[in-house]
Amino acid sequence: MKHAGNVEAETQPASRLRAIFTHRAIWPVIALALIFLVDGIISPGFFQIRVVEGRLFGNLIDILYRATPTALVAIGMAVVIGTKGIDLSVGAIIAIVGAVITWRIHAGDPHGLVLLIALAVALVCGLWNGFLVAVLDIQPIIATLILMTSGRGIGLMINLLYGGTNPSFTSPFLQGLSVGHIGLIPTRLVLFGAIFLALWLLVRRTAFGLLLEAVGGNPAAARIVGINARLVIYSAYLISGFCAGWAGVVLAADTHTSDPVSIGLYVELDAILAVVIGGGSLAGGRIYLGMTLLGVLVIQALTTSILTSGLPPEYNLVVKAVVVLVVLLLQSANLRAALYRMFARAKP
Repeated sequence: MKHAGNVEAETQPASRLRAIFTHRAIWPVIALALIFLVDGIISPGFFQIRVVEGRLFGNLIDILYRATPTALVAIGMAVVIGTKGIDLSVGAIIAIVGAVITWRIHAGDPHGLVLLIALAVALVCGLWNGFLVAVLDIQPIIATLILMTSGRGIGLMINLLYGGTNPSFTSPFLQGLSVGHIGLIPTRLVLFGAIFLALWLLVRRTAFGLLLEAVGGNPAAARIVGINARLVIYSAYLISGFCAGWAGVVLAADTHTSDPVSIGLYVELDAILAVVIGGGSLAGGRIYLGMTLLGVLVIQALTTSILTSGLPPEYNLVVKAVVVLVVLLLQSANLRAALYRMFARAKP
């Protein structure tokens, strides 16, 4: 009995350690910690935060600040992926929203109304994607590819509505939402916090979240129990379009110009990577909003680190791809099982 007790006592720490290292959050957290550790070594003042002209400044604040548009897109993407879908059109929606904002401001509309029109256009884009996927049963990657390839062209056509010769605009109201600050905190962080909280409450504190995951996990079974899978999928693409619309507002107001060709370029790839780094599966069935946010921070922290280290910007995509690959490999259950077996055989 004593020997059995000793064996049990020895295996408990090992079990707890294994539980920690198999948790989906541990590897993104370790990756983020390692990135910050390297930053601290390369740049001793990396973690310094100061107050300048009544607002917070510093590398950590800059990471959060610049991560906001991607984070807005990524949480919407997490909902769509949770239904076993994908949305490649989010960058195009950002471009369209920016063009609409510039067009309506040039037309003289009140800027509060411009914001509502821009978000309504983003919802229409989400409605279009939802119609193709939920009603016409087109594969999500193909359905959203249609708007992805045409959206930036639509943005350029919208620019032509006011001549397209002066795509810049001035809007203290919209720019306040993007580059302003409330007390010491950048406004866009407060805006993101409100949207994230509302979406988290919707997904985690209402039956709608269960419906999303049920449809993503097994749509046939969901239909059998009476869930309107088409309506749920429709709603997911509306949420994705709405979140991308807010990202478009933030980015357009930040640069106060309409540039459909480059605004939000490749944001869909960063958003998908953030969801996957956060433990989400393209097979659907689960939605991890908090983990998705952690994935966004890993991507943005890596980008900021490369820029502050003095490396040429060309290294950004390559280094980002390598780090993301390593994190995803460490999250692989098959790879972890193989490593455990290898270590077990190596023990005397």
